[in-house]
Amino acid sequence: MTIDAHQHFWRFDPVRDAWITEEMNIIRRDFLPADLAPLLKAAGIDGCVAVQADQSEAETQFLLECAQGNDFVKAVVGWVDLRSPDVAERLAYWAEQPLVKGFRHIVQGEPDDKFLLREDFNNGIAALKKHGLTYDILVYPHQLPAVEQFVEKHPEQPLVIDHLAKPYIKKKEIGDWTKQIRRIARMPHVHCKLSGMVTEADLQNWKEADFRPYLDTVLEAFGPGRLMYGSDWPVCLLAADYTRQKAIVDNFIGSLSDTEKSRIMGGNAAAFYNIS
Repeated sequence: MTIDAHQHFWRFDPVRDAWITEEMNIIRRDFLPADLAPLLKAAGIDGCVAVQADQSEAETQFLLECAQGNDFVKAVVGWVDLRSPDVAERLAYWAEQPLVKGFRHIVQGEPDDKFLLREDFNNGIAALKKHGLTYDILVYPHQLPAVEQFVEKHPEQPLVIDHLAKPYIKKKEIGDWTKQIRRIARMPHVHCKLSGMVTEADLQNWKEADFRPYLDTVLEAFGPGRLMYGSDWPVCLLAADYTRQKAIVDNFIGSLSDTEKSRIMGGNAAAFYNIS
């Protein structure tokens, strides 16, 4: 099964979705399963993982409804307040929904670089394992030192870094990011998504060669057994359509074995998110 391990749906709300500025006009509209289905079919993708873009349980319910009505949406990564004293109760509630596979918090938007080390947040993370739920790590490179400490705290919790931790591709900065990624990748329970790259590059002038040093780094660090392809659609539309962004990964992994390619393009995501 081929899987797009990272995409979003939304009904655009200019207040709630204030992060989508007027300069991002191409994505200032609704994006729903009916919009994605033909793109996946054309790209030879069998299913996808819908990931939260808003920090509310209403978002989790919305994504669940998207998944329940569309067989190709294989999993939901929702949001729940992992800092809440009621987190155990809320996780128990969502765990009753088979399509809800994990959760994410928009840590990249937190002003505290050490947000991931908060005691209340880590209590919530520790509660995920009981229900077999995953956690997606969304951060910027300057937050990676905290990520290293965070993943060490949860050695049995399945974790995945979204978007290669958003390296500064446009600036061609790689040194510090590489050091941190290699250190984090030493921990075998941490995975990484090959997603969100085009929006970290020069949006209108990127070349595939711009991504190669970063892709080489994560392939060496995580190996083909802990990488998973994701489109970050529709956010990717700021810099590339579905076909063009997927080609970056297709071309990069072209020299790998069929087994390795199969794992990156779906097998790893299926195992990580328990998709059958």
